[in-house]
Amino acid sequence: MNSQSIHFRLIAWYAGVLLLVLLGFGAFTYTTLRFFSHQVLGESMAHRAQQIADLVASEPAAKDPGYVAREIEKRYDPAANDRFVRVSRGDGNGLYLSGPPNDRSFNPEELPPRQGSAKSSSYQIEAPGGTALLVATQRVRVGNDTFLIEVGATLTANERLLHRLLTTLLLGLPVVLGVVILGGYILTKRALQPVQSMMRAAQEITISHLSRRLPALSSDDEIAHLAAVLNQMIARLDESFQNTARFTADASHELRTPLTIIRGELEAILLGRKLEPELRDALASLLEEAERLVRIVEGLFALSRLDTGEAQTERVRFDLAKLAETTAEQMCLLAEVKRIELVYETATCVEIEGDRSRLKQVVVNLLDNAIKYTPEKGRVSLAVRSQNGSALLEVSDTGPGVSAVALPHLFERFYRADEVRSREIGGAGIGLSIVQSICIAHGGAATAANTPPTGCRFTIELPLAPRS
Repeated sequence: MNSQSIHFRLIAWYAGVLLLVLLGFGAFTYTTLRFFSHQVLGESMAHRAQQIADLVASEPAAKDPGYVAREIEKRYDPAANDRFVRVSRGDGNGLYLSGPPNDRSFNPEELPPRQGSAKSSSYQIEAPGGTALLVATQRVRVGNDTFLIEVGATLTANERLLHRLLTTLLLGLPVVLGVVILGGYILTKRALQPVQSMMRAAQEITISHLSRRLPALSSDDEIAHLAAVLNQMIARLDESFQNTARFTADASHELRTPLTIIRGELEAILLGRKLEPELRDALASLLEEAERLVRIVEGLFALSRLDTGEAQTERVRFDLAKLAETTAEQMCLLAEVKRIELVYETATCVEIEGDRSRLKQVVVNLLDNAIKYTPEKGRVSLAVRSQNGSALLEVSDTGPGVSAVALPHLFERFYRADEVRSREIGGAGIGLSIVQSICIAHGGAATAANTPPTGCRFTIELPLAPRS
């Protein structure tokens, strides 16, 4: 799972908050139970001390010195109940001391008497064996004597209960956290499933498929509102793109006629009259620019037709290798003018389905581009082969290559890697855009890469025709 995804962050935040809540609740429960268990035990010991104090102050105790010990053993039996009871006179003489408890956790004789004059108090003490006891004291005055009653109980039972609680919390915490995280994962996955559907649908919406829309959601939550807003935005983009495409097509169509007339008139003037050399050069320059404008308009007209889905006026099965070889033979004369070696290497048969004229335009544009930017005595190579279920067409040259900054933008419309050099050569910056549009319309892709030490390679990948 991607640690930067919303899915992961929601689960991590949810699990973190839950962990803090569970730890806080466990600590609160443990502390509260410990406090109240000690408080209840202390109140019980204080109540027992008060009962024994009443027993010491009773009339039978004044007549019979052994009465208090007999009654304590009879009523409370401290040793059997793991309790500690001691009754002492003010002069330090003991009136009663309970025996060792059944669990032998402490020895009452080893516990020092409580010092102080408070009428009642409670305190914790640790026996020599390490056992902790909670002791409640009560002072009572009978005649001229003052008696100190000490009643205590071990904290072993309380600590054992708290230890079990702590063990349960520590063992149960990972289980509860794991169940909650699993539930959170399922819930967040279901909650974000519409977003995944929207992403898949958005990836299919391209410049040639702006009529598609994101799936409409039946819920009335924020994601459904987002899908509706995005569909409205795509509809506005589709309308804007259609208007732009219509304007480009109409403008290029309207410009073709006057430009053709201008070019024809200039050619007629140059051929039919005797002109001064300066005027002839000026008219030749105008004719050259007119021809450049005609190529730009023709390119814009082709792009507008491609954008509106007219890339494949026909769809036939043909041999791409044969088409590329024939086209390369036709362009050999253009390469010979610059003394450039044009070589081609094609496979026996690489069959694809598509518009033959459009794909021939791809080969022409790539070869023309390579010849333009390859210096004299250079080399341009054309290769066609099949690989991994695709048809590959590669055009390589020995030119200066393309800078790393310009390489990702080569297929953008009107982009020139070298503005001055492109104008000198006569490029308008739309030839490679036409190549990419035709490849996309045929379900393929166009890429470019430098080939060290010099040169550039353009690769066209198209799906092979299905086997008969």
